[in-house]
Amino acid sequence: MKISIYIASIILLLITPFLGEINLNISNILNSNSIDYKVFWDLRVPRTLLAFFVGAILSLSGLIFQIIFKNQLITPYTLGIASGTTLFTAISIIFFPTVLLSISGVLGSFVTIFVLYFISRQINKNQISVSTNTILLIGISLSYFYSSALMLAFYISNLQENYSIVRFTLGSLDTVGFIDCFVVFIASLLLYYTLNKNKTAIKLLLVSNDTAFLKGLNVQKTNLLLLVIISLCVGISISIVGPIGFIGLVVPHIIKIIYKKSADKLFFPVFFYGGIFLVLCDLIARNLNTDSALPIGVVTAFIGAPFFVYLLIKRKDK
Repeated sequence: MKISIYIASIILLLITPFLGEINLNISNILNSNSIDYKVFWDLRVPRTLLAFFVGAILSLSGLIFQIIFKNQLITPYTLGIASGTTLFTAISIIFFPTVLLSISGVLGSFVTIFVLYFISRQINKNQISVSTNTILLIGISLSYFYSSALMLAFYISNLQENYSIVRFTLGSLDTVGFIDCFVVFIASLLLYYTLNKNKTAIKLLLVSNDTAFLKGLNVQKTNLLLLVIISLCVGISISIVGPIGFIGLVVPHIIKIIYKKSADKLFFPVFFYGGIFLVLCDLIARNLNTDSALPIGVVTAFIGAPFFVYLLIKRKDK
């Protein structure tokens, strides 16, 4: 079953660039002078790769956050990283339109993680490690603050700026060329490399922070490293495609159900199938015969929200 799912996923990844509202003449996709060539190589292939690597980053980040915070319902979005990136991007759209949105978005994620760590350290000065529950509560508070600030940004923006902010918050995988997907590809490699290098430490964190500390692990340093790297990679992704929710929640749980292994052995499956999940959602979004492609965040929310409710019910039953 696992092999068949893997093969089916690879086939889906390969055929996705050929599917869309415009029917391509396959014989022309290698002819640089044809429209089919430009649609295929400048639009569909980069979009598919962008969707894959963004989905991979968000799903793998969700898995690690669930390990750090010992909570199955946690994702990087819970800590306000997505909200911070969105707010800083909105500020850039209104006040600094010439500044690259990716720079302002990544700055928003770094500011968020810095505020989280600084406040939590002030609260836990005399403790060995920073309380993950403290960081979680601060993150939720930051999310509310960012949401209020974003509403203020909507209020003071003009119609065009308002439209740009709304389109960004809905999420979009529209891209031309390979620059965006290359940036996200590098971010995904950084994330995967960091997690593999710290696999032993993550395995200890799976047991408990106290056990990890007794085994000689610097829990505070490890958690901070993982939080910073994840925040950087998620911030880069969100700054390019906008906030796309529920992937970091849905995919890790589905993979755990299928593979039934320890989370430290699921890095590649979560990474791979997270990418496939977003590719599939994007394929649905742009093939609904609507006037324009449905925002990708809408599709992931439609799939992810019912699953989130299911998890809550299942958790309550336990």
